[in-house]
Amino acid sequence: MALLSEYEQRQVAEAIARVEQQTDAELVTVLAARADDYAYIPLLWASLLALVVPGLVNYLLGLLNVHTLLMVQWLCFFVLCLLFRIPVITTRLIPRSVRHWRASNLARRQFLEQNLHHTVGSTGMLIFVSEAERYVEILVDEGISSRLDNSVWDSIVKAFILQVKAGQTLEGFISCIEACGELLKVHVPVTHVRNELPNRLVVLS
Repeated sequence: MALLSEYEQRQVAEAIARVEQQTDAELVTVLAARADDYAYIPLLWASLLALVVPGLVNYLLGLLNVHTLLMVQWLCFFVLCLLFRIPVITTRLIPRSVRHWRASNLARRQFLEQNLHHTVGSTGMLIFVSEAERYVEILVDEGISSRLDNSVWDSIVKAFILQVKAGQTLEGFISCIEACGELLKVHVPVTHVRNELPNRLVVLS
């Protein structure tokens, strides 16, 4: 199932097209379901808990023999592995710093993969969202960063994050694109008509 419907994706593309009529900036939007599958995290937690909890209970109560304790530990490991593979639970097991680090890395890879560093005048701009991590980042090339300090995007990003958390990803994209457009048309105004990169929303499922 798509993160946004085709109709919603067209709304994002149309918002980008409207903004690019007033600026030389080339906007690309990317929406990822999650930045990583974090496959090692469930195994790590399941191993730790299966090793420690049954052993601690047996140490305090002394109810199990060695064979039974081993079987209980194995059973706990398998059950916890399955339980911790549920995406909602997996996300909660991962430290926020790790989630944001992975999402930030993906954003930077997308900046390169979408050729935002090859635009005329170095005016590429990426609006990146990873839903599972509730992460939003705006990356710009030097043609924009030389005219606008990166701190100007902070309030826009914070507002977008709140909308993602509220399940309003589409509204967040539209608001973010329009807010960025207001700054870009003043500081990076249009000098000639061009459209180097597709306006579509890139969806990473």
